[in-house]
Amino acid sequence: MSKYVIGYTSGVYDLFHIGHLNLLKNAKGLCDKLIVGVTTDELVSYKNKRAVIPFSERIEIVRNIKYVDAAIAQEEIDKYKMWEKIHFDVLFVGDDWYNSPSWNEMESKFEKVGVRVVYFPYTKGTSSTLLNETLIKLRET
Repeated sequence: MSKYVIGYTSGVYDLFHIGHLNLLKNAKGLCDKLIVGVTTDELVSYKNKRAVIPFSERIEIVRNIKYVDAAIAQEEIDKYKMWEKIHFDVLFVGDDWYNSPSWNEMESKFEKVGVRVVYFPYTKGTSSTLLNETLIKLRET
């Protein structure tokens, strides 16, 4: 009998767009249960940014995507701390982190506990940052 696979991914999911949907859809295709961490407003501000959509609304949007089995608050950057809480089998991240020193270290940590890290390519031509910049430009005209 094959093992029940729990997947985990996380993000801000601000100005939800097709790239977010593609990531969640692809992640769900590689696991039985997909848990999604939605970054809290406090953690977003720690990165010197600010979400346009408040956390309570962002998590509700993510929670209602058909590929998502559970949406939870992501209150810390450290994905390993989340693993200690929910013990997922596979972690899905964007390929912009691939081969970075911090993620190479994180990957080796996860390898020791049997977690596979899967990198997904970002959807070209769309991002929340790009959408936000476009909206600002539109409002200025």
